[in-house]
Amino acid sequence: MTNLAKYVDHTLLSSAATKKDVEKLCNEAKEYGFYAVCVQPIQTKNAVEALKGADVKVAAVTGFPHGATYTEIKVEETKKCLADGANEIDMVINVGALKEGNLELVKDEIKKLADLCHGAAAKLKVIIETGLLTDEEKVIACKLSVEAGADCVKTSTGVLKESKPATVEDVKLMYETVKDFGLFVKASGGVSDSKGANALVKAGASRIGTSSGIKIITE
Repeated sequence: MTNLAKYVDHTLLSSAATKKDVEKLCNEAKEYGFYAVCVQPIQTKNAVEALKGADVKVAAVTGFPHGATYTEIKVEETKKCLADGANEIDMVINVGALKEGNLELVKDEIKKLADLCHGAAAKLKVIIETGLLTDEEKVIACKLSVEAGADCVKTSTGVLKESKPATVEDVKLMYETVKDFGLFVKASGGVSDSKGANALVKAGASRIGTSSGIKIITE
């Protein structure tokens, strides 16, 4: 069995989350040895402060959860999160643009955010929202992420009505598309037990985004 703690992005993306909630999340991440916490942009600074001196990264989401905002807004949001100390950015692609074939927009957006992240010694994780895509579109999204210089492709936000749970099949497909280019895969959405988490890791996931991290590693 894999030691799953170092795969977990301990996640709290509720719009009702308070500073106190984020501090609790961070204390849990320290206690259980999780790789990172994943929070809303406005909570980035609170998470960074709560994790000062700890070996836990802070990931912030941008363009979340729909990805259907202006590139300029995603850029400014990313800049702010990085200035507040985020080590990683989980950005949502413009799914509509991908589906209508406007691949240049999708790639340009990812590249702008990847350049910002790398300039701040941070990583960019690209949420492609697999529940809205065909297998062909998933591969295209992964290839655009490679070409644009991203560090990771991620299955979903896990919060949209259209989101679907991370599947072994999707993780395998994404992993096979990016593995030779140095990107890793994050499985997110519906990961709630150790059996499911281990299956996703075996399929190629290097990171698991979940709010059930404690349950997963203590089962």
